[in-house]
Amino acid sequence: MCGVVGIVGCSAVNQSIYDALNVLQHRGQDAAGIVTIDQENRFRLRKANGLVKDVFQEHHMQRLQGKLGIGHVRYPTAGSSSPSEAQPFYVNSPYGIALAHNGNLTNTDELRDKVFELAKRHINTNSDSEVLLNIFAHELDKFPTYPLSADNIFSAIHNVHEIIKGAYACVAMIIGHGLVAFRDPYGIRPLVIGKRVTENQQIEYMVASESVALDILDFELIRDVQPGEAIYITEDGQFYAQQCANNPQYYPCIFEYVYFARPDSLMNGVSVYQSRILMGQKLGKKIAKQWHDVDIDVVIPIPETSCDAALEIARILNKPYRQGFVKNRYIGRTFIMPGQNARKQSVRRKLNANRIEFEGKNVLLVDDSIVRGTTSQQILEMVRSVGAKKIYLASAAPEIRYPNVYGIDMPVASELIAYNRTVVEIAKDIGADGLIFQNLEDLIDAIRLENPNIEHFECSVFDGKYVTEGIDNHYLSLLEQRRKDNKRTPLLKESENLEIYNEG
Repeated sequence: MCGVVGIVGCSAVNQSIYDALNVLQHRGQDAAGIVTIDQENRFRLRKANGLVKDVFQEHHMQRLQGKLGIGHVRYPTAGSSSPSEAQPFYVNSPYGIALAHNGNLTNTDELRDKVFELAKRHINTNSDSEVLLNIFAHELDKFPTYPLSADNIFSAIHNVHEIIKGAYACVAMIIGHGLVAFRDPYGIRPLVIGKRVTENQQIEYMVASESVALDILDFELIRDVQPGEAIYITEDGQFYAQQCANNPQYYPCIFEYVYFARPDSLMNGVSVYQSRILMGQKLGKKIAKQWHDVDIDVVIPIPETSCDAALEIARILNKPYRQGFVKNRYIGRTFIMPGQNARKQSVRRKLNANRIEFEGKNVLLVDDSIVRGTTSQQILEMVRSVGAKKIYLASAAPEIRYPNVYGIDMPVASELIAYNRTVVEIAKDIGADGLIFQNLEDLIDAIRLENPNIEHFECSVFDGKYVTEGIDNHYLSLLEQRRKDNKRTPLLKESENLEIYNEG
């Protein structure tokens, strides 16, 4: 999962993009990048591994001049943390194009060969985003006129939709033209657009992965970019929008609401915060029905995403709600940390159990989801070590039994604790006295209550149904083998590769 942002402003946008990336930091802590277009129509780029606050120093910010820019925060979608794959990417021809991408393409290997055969374009990294950029560039290169018209750009994006498969929400800049944003025909990855009126009544536009990025910069949320839709905003602020997919359908990723998105975001017309409250209500009713004879003394969330759901569960069960864990906020979210060893080491540094809330009690812990089970197992061990009598665990999401191929870093089924296991077996493996999961139907209802117009969700991690073509057992086996190969290959120091693109 990644975060993207793009701004067409009337003054320098470097600080605004920096601030937006900071509030999107939860979407990726592996790398960050910003590219702007300066007054001489040149890209000014800074990208590197690390958090936003560490990647951009004062001298970098001073150099990122221009009224038009895009930014990106990344966590790796294939287990890799190569600095050469930090975004945004750019190509010099045609015009000069920079692009940042959230999602994952599922036909990258085929496309990498195709883009060389058809366009003689070299792909310098293993990133699907660089492939996507070069395909977009190739489609734009087919138009002989300069400058490109809005129809030219929309036609190119229509062709891109026909060529690539998977999930993608993209922001791009074309030198001499402006900012382009587009979303895959299923709307799997989120993208919103907003505007801000300046003191002299000029309009500035912004696109971002989540509405919270608009909020902190006082941009008014206009709407979500629709599945398959493209937005084009010229350098002087002319706004164009067009549907570019032949058969767009709404299948937003349901895991955004479960875990990834910030609670203060509005996504696909749904309040993330409200959806999590409703998840808690649904799960609370299930617990009350199925565990009516279970003696529970206190309800405690595993921070932080599950806090809203846990509060509703405690209310329905008429049990005390307590904050039993103290969180070190300077440790990254474990689920999106690259590499399982780093994830294991971080759990105890990240959370500490407050003995007074656990000792001698039967505790109901609430988590947003259980993915690999590593974190859950270690948390339960920690809770037992401070004297809990019984530990019950409730998950606000159903069992995650299938790989994700659309940009979430859990593609291998064998790494999922619920894969080929019953609920009783999972409980035993993680050391719980009892375990209960949300029903998928209830999870869907909790989100659709906010926006009944969403008829479907991308739920493949729960039900194994993939909305795009070509995801079969052969494809999933290739993913698993590639992941194993990546783990065996030591990460080389590649920072020097960035010097092709990067200004220090």
